[in-house]
Amino acid sequence: MKKGIHPKYNSASEVTCACGAIFPVGSSMDKIAVEICSQCHPFYTGNEKVLDTAGRVDRFKKRIAASGKAKK
Repeated sequence: MKKGIHPKYNSASEVTCACGAIFPVGSSMDKIAVEICSQCHPFYTGNEKVLDTAGRVDRFKKRIAASGKAKK
């Protein structure tokens, strides 16, 4: 490998999430800002946030409930 072309590796770079969590990672950057991390992501926390601006989720749930009743 050529010498002098690789960036400096920081083993304790600081990641700051929008939720306020701060944790160290290895990276070539000193500080990293992210919008979502494992402490606030719905997959890891189990909390689901449904953004329903046009009522689509409610209409879908009503349609599924109605079709379930019709099949029985």
